[in-house]
Amino acid sequence: MRTAYRVETVRTAERELMARLPEGALMRRAAAGLAAACVELLGPPGRPAPAGPRRRPRRPGGPSGTYGARVTLLVGSGDNGGDALYAGALLARRGAGVTAVLLSPDRAHPGGLRALRTAGGRIVHATTAATATPGTTPATAPGAGPAETAGPGETPVSGEAVAAVAGADLVIDGIVGIGGRGGLRPVAERLLESVRAPLVAVDLPSGVDADSGEVSGAAVTADLTVTFGAYKPGLLIDPAHERAGALRLIDIGLGPFLPPEPDAVALQHADIARLLPAPAPESDKYRRGVVGVVAGSARYPGAAVLAVAGALRGGAGAVRYVGPAADAVIARFPETLVHAGPPHKAGRVQAWVVGPGLGDDEDARRALADVVASDVPVLVDADGLRLLPDAGERRAPTLLTPHAGEAAALLGTSRAEVEANRLRSVRALAERFGATALLKGSTTLIASATGPVRVNPTGTGWLATAGSGDVLSGLVGSLLAAGLHPRDAAAAGAYLHGLAARRVAGRPGSPITAHEVAQALPGAWADVRTG
Repeated sequence: MRTAYRVETVRTAERELMARLPEGALMRRAAAGLAAACVELLGPPGRPAPAGPRRRPRRPGGPSGTYGARVTLLVGSGDNGGDALYAGALLARRGAGVTAVLLSPDRAHPGGLRALRTAGGRIVHATTAATATPGTTPATAPGAGPAETAGPGETPVSGEAVAAVAGADLVIDGIVGIGGRGGLRPVAERLLESVRAPLVAVDLPSGVDADSGEVSGAAVTADLTVTFGAYKPGLLIDPAHERAGALRLIDIGLGPFLPPEPDAVALQHADIARLLPAPAPESDKYRRGVVGVVAGSARYPGAAVLAVAGALRGGAGAVRYVGPAADAVIARFPETLVHAGPPHKAGRVQAWVVGPGLGDDEDARRALADVVASDVPVLVDADGLRLLPDAGERRAPTLLTPHAGEAAALLGTSRAEVEANRLRSVRALAERFGATALLKGSTTLIASATGPVRVNPTGTGWLATAGSGDVLSGLVGSLLAAGLHPRDAAAAGAYLHGLAARRVAGRPGSPITAHEVAQALPGAWADVRTG
């Protein structure tokens, strides 16, 4: 399980730890972990370094390993800049040619500057407007490169700084720390345009919000993010997550000083395996749970078929279908128990799924109201979400599974706002409706009234295909019927669903269908159970 904590929580833990350590020891721990990750990325001697997505072709006679590699540090004014400088000093001692580009020379970490200078590193200013710091090379000094052309009102960028970035074998982003807000300033943005090598972010990519995952302006896109002490929620949640690249957590000793409950968690195979139901020798289909599915319409009979497909592979002992698509469902899945309705007359169930392809006519409204009035857990999806405000109040557990557009309608905001602020949006859904909310998307999030937000780490962009949400609804509803808490059912279902999609799409990925995802669920289930 990956656990993530808000910035203020991490800083409080850091202060408590630093009070017990010699001055500067915590930063040196972080820098040592960062340097080790960079050495690994550069590769062992005699073997070419692995390529990042923006890596230029290796220069003729270029290095293999750290010795002789050109490493450029982009250094801001915060502690992240200090981490980068100390790590640069360690790399320089291993034979790398290290250049630090200072974006705020007067506020660069003095201890880090001394360490890099002592190790033989080179220090230049990012702009021609900077005032020289002792031991640095201002852009106007003899031998400095020419300034880049700047637009009206822009600060000219040092040509030497641009050359250092463009010619690097590895770039380290130490521009902005975890407390930064808003996008990058123009000088940093223009320097980043010159990056041609793998880029390593210090703690998190500069320009992203550590607490929320929001990206409100220009930001770094890293190949690797080396974070210290604890994950931050933004590293796990899009849109920031997609800018982080691979994640590496460096243990700097914060564990004893962090609270027992994190702000967000990303479950892994072992966590999901502990949640999945398994029948006992004396189990029968009713003890395993019966899930009812109210879905489909004359216009969308396939939604019913796909929801039932997911439900049959979700651990419940039986699936009851209620709706107008019974013939299509029975033709595909003869094991399904069908009923013409209304839902409360269909027979005993331990949970309901309502909404996929339901439509919005009077029959749909009556069916939804019938299900909402029940005293068992209910999952509401798709058309059911649009009709939910008029469906009556719930007293039993409720699980909502909107995509961004549906969430926007429920919250009275725009789809763009939901996608930009996914963490805030899923929490708002849970609070407003007194329900567990599963917000589907590039990073699927699950929130309840209490406890950390759960972040689903599986999935693929190929999952954005018609009917995949219907399969997910059936799958999660089946887990509800099997006895899982809505938060656990949502987390396990989203994980299996995303894993199944990855199995079907393969690498590097190819188009998939919702039916194929449903068929791949048993394999995904087995993968999780066997580790």
